[in-house]
Order: sequence, then C-alpha cells, then structure tokens
Amino acid sequence: MNRCLMIILLCICACLCGCATNPVTGRSELMLVSESQEVQMGKELYPNALWGDIGGGGEYRDAKAKAYLGDIVYRIHAISHRPNLPVTFAIQNSSVPNAWALPGHVVITRGLVAALQSEAEYAYVMGHEMGHVSARHSASQISKGMVTQIGLGLAGAALSGTNYGDAALSLGALAGNLIMMKFSRTDELEADRLGLAYMTRLGYHPKNAILAHQSLQRASNEYQKTIGKNSQEGSVFGNLLSTHPRTEDRIAEMRETLTRLGPINLSGDGTFRERYLQMTADLRSMHSVYTNFYDKATRALQQGNVQEADALIYRAILIAPGQSTFHALRGFIKIRQRDHAEADRSFAEALRLDRDYQPAYRGLGTLAYLRGDYARSINYLKNSVSLFPQDVFSHYFLGLSQFRSGNYRAALPSLALFAQAHPNHPEIHGIMGLTYEHLGDPNAAYQEYAKQLQVAPSSPVGKQASQRMNVIRSRLR
Repeated sequence: MNRCLMIILLCICACLCGCATNPVTGRSELMLVSESQEVQMGKELYPNALWGDIGGGGEYRDAKAKAYLGDIVYRIHAISHRPNLPVTFAIQNSSVPNAWALPGHVVITRGLVAALQSEAEYAYVMGHEMGHVSARHSASQISKGMVTQIGLGLAGAALSGTNYGDAALSLGALAGNLIMMKFSRTDELEADRLGLAYMTRLGYHPKNAILAHQSLQRASNEYQKTIGKNSQEGSVFGNLLSTHPRTEDRIAEMRETLTRLGPINLSGDGTFRERYLQMTADLRSMHSVYTNFYDKATRALQQGNVQEADALIYRAILIAPGQSTFHALRGFIKIRQRDHAEADRSFAEALRLDRDYQPAYRGLGTLAYLRGDYARSINYLKNSVSLFPQDVFSHYFLGLSQFRSGNYRAALPSLALFAQAHPNHPEIHGIMGLTYEHLGDPNAAYQEYAKQLQVAPSSPVGKQASQRMNVIRSRLR
C-alpha cells in the first residue's frame, strides 16, 4: 500500500475510533484521551501549575478559608456533569487574580479570593472552572494535538523508515504543552454557561455571575497598578486573554442567558455576601501585606533595586512574620547582597514555617552550590524538584552540582531541561558540551559547543568551546 495513503487511513482510523460522548453536550466528539489518562495528566501537571504562577506560587495556608471555600467547591462538584472524578481544592499563594482547573484539581488565587465580593460570585467562578473539566476542554485539546502529532510523526516514519508508534501516542510532553494552553472562545463561553447553571442549582442568584466578571476586571486593573504597570505597557493577562471573549461580550451573552432562565429557588438572599467577607477576612488582610510590600519587593528585585527590595520585605516580615514566602524572598535578596549567612537563616525560617515550601529548598541548594558543598546542594535541590518538577532554576543548580561532582550522566537531564528553557544562556551549552565529552559522545559535544559559539563566543566558556571543537575535529579526521 502507498505509504501516504496508509498515513491518511491511519489518521482517519484514529479519529473514528477515538470518539466519545461529551458529558455536557451529549454529542460525540474526537477524544483520544481516556478519563483515567486525563486524571493522571492532571495529577502530574498539578504541582508545576501550582508552583509556576507568574505572581508567586504554592499553596496559601489559611485553614479556615480553605475549609469554607473548599466546601462550596465540593458542593458544585457534586451537581456537576462529572461528579465521579476525584477533586482537590487549593488557594494558590499569588496576588494575580486568577482561577484554574485541571482534571482532579480546582484552584483559585489569593488575589481573586480577595477581589470577589460574595459567596455567589465565588461560586460562579468555581463553577466556570469546573465547567472546563466537565466539558473535557483540556482532553479535547490534547486529542486534537495528538492527531496533529500522529500525522506529523507517521509522515516522518514514512520518510525515515523508523517506528514512530509509541512516541506519537505518548501523553508526556504533549499533554504538558497542551493542557495548560488557553481555552478557545467557544470553550470559555460554554464554561460561562456551565458556571451559571451550577451556581443557580445551588440557589445563588445568577446576577452575581456578571458581578464576578466585573470584580475580576477591576482586580486585574488594580494588580497592574500594584506592580507598576499601566494599560499602555500591556497586561500580564495579555496571553491569557488573547483568545477569550472580551468581558463586555461575555456579560452581554450572560444577560441574554438570564432572560431565558426559569424560576430559581434562591438560598437565603442568593449572595451570602456577609458570610463570604467574614470567612475570608484574614486572607484579605494578609493580601494587603502582599500587595503593599511583597509584590513591590519582588518587582524591585527584578529591576535590580536590591536595597529597596530588602527594605520592603523587611517591613512585610515585621507585620506578618509567619509567612514563609516573605522569609524566602529575603533569602534570595541576601544572596544578591552576598550575605550568605543571613540568606541561610531566612531559608531555614521559611522551612520551619512550612516544610514543603519549595523555593526555600531551591535557595538552600543554590547557597550550598555557591559554597562548593555539592553533596548538600544536590540533596536540597532534589527536594526542590520533587515538589516542583519543572523548576528550571532548581534543575540548573542541580545539574551544575552533579557536574562538579563528576556525576555527568545524572547531570545531563537537568542541564538539558534548563538549556531548552533558556537556550541563550551564556554558559549552558559549553557546560553541556563538556558533559557530553565526559560521557564519550564527541558528536553531541560538538553540537553543544557550536551553540555556545552562537550565544557567547567571546566569553571564557565560548573560548573554551572553540578550543574543544578544534580538538574534536582533529580526532575525528
């Protein structure tokens, strides 16, 4: 059979055999990811999503708020279209007003909890996020991406004679790239409708869906001002919102939907505003410390204003000494100030307050590397990547520590991950070239040295790369 025809038939077969009924619409659609695979991918991606937020990460520790807000999430889950799925709830320690969901996990940021004004607004936001999971939007994206990858992979196999098979259907990197992509405008509007449906089933007044969108818009604008940006500079939400319908368009559609809703059996006043404000009062108070001091300290450090950052975080610690986040940031500031002893104490305090505070492990691992204590560095950084597997900076120092220890085979995966994330780093390719040479792979070493010369040819590492390329060329003649 002609190879191209075979490719087409296989792709068609994948589409025909991979259909499933959407639990929301009842329609049959392409679905190459099983429910168990969907849940497993959510489990694997969750720690990276939780720690990788642009405004901070990890879980915000407030037992009272988590229990209260989590109970609402579990009630929404019970009346959703997929109540059989496992689900966990967390408040993400980020000032960015946002919420997200993965199969098995629903998360809202501290910033958005503080921005919303009632329990009903919160119920809508959580219903919207759970609507994405109910409608299998992530799984649908993955399936469409897999068909593309299968087609490309089979075409490559037809040309090279290699067996693409398992690689094409692997759910690892492919799922990681797709599941956190922006949802389409159609997906967002469907999630809006599901959020409305779920909140009204629980007795919340649907007008609060509109108020929730307005609260989010207001919080987004305020966050921009907090970090020193204005609308002319572009929004941190630009990429997130580029495929989303505009707020006014979504509100207009909601108003139209509200006219079609039948009678609603309201619970209480349908908003429970006072209860929400009372149960989240401590979080809101702490949020103001973050926005007034921590977020500004972070931005000052990013801009190189180390003394300003140190003064801001010192004030934050005076007000709220129990926040691991504040002590860890002070540790990184002290590294910049070359005060390693104080940095060590700050990271240790962060871990005393929260044994799972990942950035503190990264900080201690970085300190140990700078001191030449590679064994201790490796130990700390392994803890760091166990909590946040895709933390490229932890992988960078872990790879360097293993390299300096002579464990080149262990060093290579971490160095390669960092190089992929930061291909223009001034030294990484030269270090990888040396690693490959130690592993007896001169061809791979040569390629890395060539990349090093493209990035930083005049640096000491670049000059060394040039010399090693000459040596490899002479040996391969």
